[in-house]
Amino acid sequence: MSTDQSRLDVIALYSRVLNAWNVRSGSSFAAQFTENASVIGFDGSQMEGRAAIAEEIGRIFADHRPAAFVAKVREVRSLGANVTLLRAVAGMLPPDESNLKPSRNAIQSLVAVMEEGVLKIALFQNTPARFDGRPQLVEQLTAELTVVLRSGRVVDAG
Repeated sequence: MSTDQSRLDVIALYSRVLNAWNVRSGSSFAAQFTENASVIGFDGSQMEGRAAIAEEIGRIFADHRPAAFVAKVREVRSLGANVTLLRAVAGMLPPDESNLKPSRNAIQSLVAVMEEGVLKIALFQNTPARFDGRPQLVEQLTAELTVVLRSGRVVDAG
């Protein structure tokens, strides 16, 4: 597989996980992960394994109407044979609103691996992008992600 194709495949995997979140499908979200994947949530919560991911994300969707993601890919880099790192920035659009909520901006990272010929997420981390003491960086990131939102795309891979 070419490097360009590998990059596109990892971006497609990232897009699938965000789209699954946006349509509130815990099973589709979890299906993007390896059997023993790890997820570190925005609030620091941790989920270990596809079954736990499906259960927790399903619970979130049953109890809440979470904001939808938009994201911009910053980097896709090979870490070795069949292992790729994707780094992105993400914003969240609360239900029934038209503007992103800056306090929910995040830095997201995922490690993708080939599992039985299928690309899956082994690690996904969603970290708040608060930029403590630097409100201009929050504003810049929100403006950048608003361009993605207005484009109608969920993921901008530049």
